[in-house]
Amino acid sequence: MAPSPSPFRPSAEVRQQQCDEHGAYASRNVVGRIWSRCPQCSAIADEERQREAAQAEHRQAEARHSAAIAAARIPARFVGRSFDNFAATTADQQHALTVCRDYAESFADGARRGAGLILSGRPGTGKSHLAAAVLQSVLSQDVRYLTCMDLIRAVRDTWRRDSDKSETQLLGYLERLDLLVIDEVGMQYGTDGEQTIIFDVLDRRYREVRPTMLLTNQDRAGFAAFIGERTFDRLKETCSWVSFDWPSYRPTARKEAACTAPR
Repeated sequence: MAPSPSPFRPSAEVRQQQCDEHGAYASRNVVGRIWSRCPQCSAIADEERQREAAQAEHRQAEARHSAAIAAARIPARFVGRSFDNFAATTADQQHALTVCRDYAESFADGARRGAGLILSGRPGTGKSHLAAAVLQSVLSQDVRYLTCMDLIRAVRDTWRRDSDKSETQLLGYLERLDLLVIDEVGMQYGTDGEQTIIFDVLDRRYREVRPTMLLTNQDRAGFAAFIGERTFDRLKETCSWVSFDWPSYRPTARKEAACTAPR
């Protein structure tokens, strides 16, 4: 007596079926009483599943990106600022753009050497724009943006009795960041206490070969006077100085905004 076919083994049996949408089709017996669906309906369903999976993956990627932006503390005004939308119409602007773009693209190599940047120029010249572009290019790393006053205030806040972290814990966190961007350096008083805090943070990062970007409105002399000679000496060893020596873009931006505003 011949063995009966296993109910789990695909059968070569074929029969004609009718799809309300696509008409007649050859249906194959898959297993037991299960027959294959209309191939066109199956293809449409597969495409829909792939589309839904892609949309879900896109939403997850956007959520991860938003979380990374929030963790990096990039100001909302500078989220979305990129190298591509930086207005570089002069040779000096193109140089600044190239330096920052190259820094981001070769970040892994530079980070191993603790290489950093100092962006110096008047307000409104695009320093924060390019710093945000660098940060958003390396969001897979542990990165953080803060102003110099934020840094000083954060350290001082650990001195309060009700602080939830110690000064040692905060300095350890700032020391370990893969990239630290400090904006508005030189807008404070430059007291001995402030210089000590800044020196402590930057010296720790220097010793641990951690890259730092600093943004300042000061020229070299003013910057060195603010942060102190010891700190400036370390930065000269590890950081490239990039001058933003052109007028503020903000008046132009205001005029462009006025022209495009609804009337």
